[in-house]
Amino acid sequence: MQWLAASLVLSVVLTVLVNLALWLFPGMRDRTARGIESYAAHGDRRTRVIVPWKAMLIASLVLTVVINVLLWLGRT
Repeated sequence: MQWLAASLVLSVVLTVLVNLALWLFPGMRDRTARGIESYAAHGDRRTRVIVPWKAMLIASLVLTVVINVLLWLGRT
């Protein structure tokens, strides 16, 4: 049950960090919106992937290992 609590806490922390980044760098939100609009304006029927899925996969694996190591160290 501790892994669930750790997962929820990390989810909240990541959400707060993303919102903090948007607050600290207000131009980033507008730049991102313009970038997405420029992709949509091309008129291509191809689907473009904006999310860097490889980086997300690696980050997920690293975070999983870190959480498991921290939980393992907490038990000993």
